[in-house]
Amino acid sequence: MSGSDRLDNAAEDAKGKMKEGAGKATDDEQLEAEGKWDQTKADAKDKVEDAKDAVAEKYNEATDRDK
Repeated sequence: MSGSDRLDNAAEDAKGKMKEGAGKATDDEQLEAEGKWDQTKADAKDKVEDAKDAVAEKYNEATDRDK
């Protein structure tokens, strides 16, 4: 996974936390829910990228690509 993907996911998570906080502060349930959803999406994307990294690492080990 590229570093920019990790940064994009971190930015989406941060945006979600800000939305959630703003929603709580203003009693806006819709905004709070959107914030939680943004955080969930960022977490899911991180998990997919972690799985891709693990598969690539195993492939490289199996094929001696990193030697």
